[in-house]
Amino acid sequence: MPDEDHEPLETTAQRRARRAQFLRDLHEARELRDRVQPRRARAARMRQQMRMRTFRW
Repeated sequence: MPDEDHEPLETTAQRRARRAQFLRDLHEARELRDRVQPRRARAARMRQQMRMRTFRW
């Protein structure tokens, strides 16, 4: 990799903002998928509940 230092490293605030936007988009995509595929979403919720019930602290 020839020196790619022509761009300044992004700041923590920029990285956090980008991450927050990504997480918002991810949440929105999951909600959309759950609306489009209610049976699969329900099955996934059931599996998650079972995992939580059998989890040992």
